[in-house]
Amino acid sequence: MATKIDYYESLEVSRTASADELKKAFRKQAMRYHPDRNPGDETAELKFKEINEAYEVLKDDQKHAAFDGGMGGMGGGGGFGGFGAGGLGDIFDQMFGDMMGGRRGGGRRTGADVQVQVEISLTEAFSGVTKDVEVRTRVACESCHGSGSADAGGGSTTCATCHGAGKVRAQQGFFLVERPCPTCNGSGRTVRNPCKSCQGSGTQAKTETLKIEIPAGVEDGTRIRMAGRGEAGGEGVQPGDLYVHVAVLSHDIFQRDGANIYCRVPLRMTQAALGTEVEVPVIDGSRSRVRIPAGTQTGETFRLRGKGFSVLRSSARGDMYIQVSVETPHHLTKRQRELLEEFEKEAGDDHTKASPENSGFFAKVRDFFEGR
Repeated sequence: MATKIDYYESLEVSRTASADELKKAFRKQAMRYHPDRNPGDETAELKFKEINEAYEVLKDDQKHAAFDGGMGGMGGGGGFGGFGAGGLGDIFDQMFGDMMGGRRGGGRRTGADVQVQVEISLTEAFSGVTKDVEVRTRVACESCHGSGSADAGGGSTTCATCHGAGKVRAQQGFFLVERPCPTCNGSGRTVRNPCKSCQGSGTQAKTETLKIEIPAGVEDGTRIRMAGRGEAGGEGVQPGDLYVHVAVLSHDIFQRDGANIYCRVPLRMTQAALGTEVEVPVIDGSRSRVRIPAGTQTGETFRLRGKGFSVLRSSARGDMYIQVSVETPHHLTKRQRELLEEFEKEAGDDHTKASPENSGFFAKVRDFFEGR
């Protein structure tokens, strides 16, 4: 049986993995094989491209369904869901054309896309931020200005490998995969007198520092596309795109859930019993006062309208929720213990009013044993 590409295996997830599990698996693998962490490692670079391709397919409902259907239709000597080799190539053109650095709508050839990841804080995600990001890419050669030729006027011939098409197809098991021609790098032309600086490719490696504009309200896992900021492809080839994957770091105080924010506020037992007013921080840097009524219990929640997270491409904001946690005192002084013992004695045997939940529970326990 011929081998097949298994995107689930690439991301190390099961075929029933949820969207959240796919995202977590992708981030874990992307961090592991990112080119910045594995400089010069071609195996890691190929693996990084593979997991990006896998995630692009599995996170998209339509592509995901098409891939699953293809996996299910694989047989020992059959085709792919009833399609021949030519039909399968067309399907892959539609599904993966823009991810393989080959061509995009209308047959336009492009250079390879570039993937980078940027980490931002929760407060930066709230307000939006501009980040300087180093990107390892390929740009037009400075010596030949991207022509690939050492001659001032250029000079090229039709590529003998792809006959000017700029792409070649290769059979991989049941899959017909289309890639940029390795001889002309997708341009369809080869130079007669190659530039010595770039060996005729028209491009050279370069590390650039780009300013990435991250909008307010962005969520963890968001991908930002910067058209034309990917790798240059040489003469006659449009540059690829740059994809910025945004990772939002966790916060010490706030937890985000969409446009809402949650903040856990611990209260002393006396504060919860007597009632109090507490001042809490807001994600925008301001402060807000919250009145806690007497008798508040652990787990009770108070809402602050419009104090939550910013909404992407909108002036709206979500809500902020204060979650109360009543803290039992420990390491008591002698006087504190005496006061608590006096309180317990004052309550007597009947705690129904002071602690109704406690009294109700033990009443049920008593009835349980008496019933036996």
